[in-house]
Amino acid sequence: MEPADADVYFGKVLRHSPSGTRLGRSQALSTYFMFLELRHKVEIHRMTGRVVECPIDEMNRPRGAKDAQLRIPPSEPEIGTLFTGWGGELATCRKFAPTARNYTASKLMSQVGLRVSEACGLDLDDIKWEVGRFGKLHVRHGKGARGSGPRERMVPLINGADRTLRWFIEDVWGQFDDDHARPGAPLFPSERKNTDGSARRVGDDALRNGLDNAVEAHLPGWTDKLTPHVLRHFCASQLYGNGLDLLAIQEVLGHSWIATTMRYIHVQHRVEDAWIAGMERAAKRLEGLAR
Repeated sequence: MEPADADVYFGKVLRHSPSGTRLGRSQALSTYFMFLELRHKVEIHRMTGRVVECPIDEMNRPRGAKDAQLRIPPSEPEIGTLFTGWGGELATCRKFAPTARNYTASKLMSQVGLRVSEACGLDLDDIKWEVGRFGKLHVRHGKGARGSGPRERMVPLINGADRTLRWFIEDVWGQFDDDHARPGAPLFPSERKNTDGSARRVGDDALRNGLDNAVEAHLPGWTDKLTPHVLRHFCASQLYGNGLDLLAIQEVLGHSWIATTMRYIHVQHRVEDAWIAGMERAAKRLEGLAR
């Protein structure tokens, strides 16, 4: 690979990709060629007669920042409006089980900050009712940091997530016609079946589309803006606003760095409230001086 190849790759192949994807690929290539140059430069030159040179240079290096997009979630009343309307729809919808499945998965994303891929990867056996005060979810396919691979974590069923899951399992799960005792039975099944007749695992597209349709119907002002990842931001913000410290929220969300967790916190009126509190303290000090 030479600079001209990188020009084509970033200028044409990844031209319309998100900036984070472009920056991540650029960093991966730069790291790989740095490794070759440090460890195998002489060996490669001896074998091929070519000198290792990174194809990423100042002319074709993608610009921008990975975290440039600011995802401000809806307010708590707006999320309440969404799920109230969506819940009411369950009584009249044409396909109850898939609609209830999409509703439950999105509710969990807003309550305990699951990623959509993590929700899809959950098994029925990953619910550990006996662990902790409320039960916990064993997330086996959490997102790894810096290409480290899946990272497991235990997510406590706080914020009403235990009630959400109990309702789904008791009233909905059985309608997918699968064996709950089967090893690997998915928590969120698909309507489609495997060759042996067991239920397949739901795909993330089905959960995303279910959320999109619900938002369009019950919270139209957020159409095309409220995604599963924004629900994750909502969860972090609500937990922080309700008194959970950053370290606890970091553990719930599965972040490697607390700096990442801090970017998920969007507490409305936080700056204004701090300013008012500061003015009140200043007024009390001045009142004391006046006396």
